[in-house]
Amino acid sequence: MSVFINYFQSTGVFNLGVGDMIMLSISLLLLYLAIRKQFEPLLLLPIAFGMMLANLPLSGITDLPIPGMNGNHGTPGGLLYYLYLGDELGIFPPLIFLGIGAMTDFGPLLAAPRSLFIGAAAQFGIFITFFGAVLLGFTAQEAATIGIIGGADGPTTIYLSSKLAPTILASVAVAAYSYMALVPLIQRPIMAALTTEKERVIPMAQLRQVSKLEKILFPIVVTIIVSLLVPAATTLVGMLMLGNLFRESGVVARLTNVSENALINIVTIFLGLSVGSSASAEYFLTLDTLKILLLGVFAFSVGSATGIIIVKIMNLFLKTPINPLIGSAGVSAVPMAARVSQEMGQRYSPSNFLLMHAIGPNVAGVIGSAVVAGTFLSLYSLV
Repeated sequence: MSVFINYFQSTGVFNLGVGDMIMLSISLLLLYLAIRKQFEPLLLLPIAFGMMLANLPLSGITDLPIPGMNGNHGTPGGLLYYLYLGDELGIFPPLIFLGIGAMTDFGPLLAAPRSLFIGAAAQFGIFITFFGAVLLGFTAQEAATIGIIGGADGPTTIYLSSKLAPTILASVAVAAYSYMALVPLIQRPIMAALTTEKERVIPMAQLRQVSKLEKILFPIVVTIIVSLLVPAATTLVGMLMLGNLFRESGVVARLTNVSENALINIVTIFLGLSVGSSASAEYFLTLDTLKILLLGVFAFSVGSATGIIIVKIMNLFLKTPINPLIGSAGVSAVPMAARVSQEMGQRYSPSNFLLMHAIGPNVAGVIGSAVVAGTFLSLYSLV
């Protein structure tokens, strides 16, 4: 009988705590949203599954390695412990940016450089949330990490958190990717509230053709300028632009193909699993996590709103007005935010195609959020 009792006490069922059950329930909810509702499944599914694995008692999958003593080799760590090092050391997010760069066409931004102002304005939510987080008792490093959620850029959020506030990485990552998945639900009411019916049907002329030389020079020039002005942003922006140079140069098709397919897919799996595995009950089920989730949606909402507002302000001075629906695409949720602008535009004017016009602010937002993250690193990494 004692053998069976000992066996039962060694099972996960016996050691399953209330916190573990809550976290398992949350992971199952996220899996449902990823599979059934298709809320950003490429990211949410591995995150949710990693969360589930991390909260199964006694699995050992997240265990730290135990060093050997007196000639003993010790015990290796769990699989997800080693994968998490890719986040902790800041390796996975830049590799994601490499793949994003290889998939991104900066042509719409080059064709309409004013998109930079829209992308920059959409970062306003980051700074507003930063000050709000400080007022709620977070440190400057934690506030910077929470604020960057407003850029709707998961890899940048993870990268900044790994450098400034690793203890809240799971909370900010889940918040960032959850809100990226909920882009349509969050942005549509904001877009409807801040625009008039007349503004929503403003026609947009076809963008000019951008030359190949412009597309090749762009990643080189941006890397140099950003790195000189904000050195801490070099890692993210540099990888983004390297991937884009692969694409636009046309001479490294194999590298482009690997970057935008195999590499980014593999790293996405590792990133999602490792981020989810850091969401243990001990660190995730806290009041701070609730604050982070609320601040995250506030940051994203403000960023979407300020993008629209800056377009409305620009229209006061432009001879040819811009459809303000593309302003919400200034957050860096590529290409989801641009698709929402297109869908909203088509709803009110089926003959109006806003997608390419919205892509400009969208990719400008990617650069903008990386620059803001670099600025925060420069300001607070040595504090």
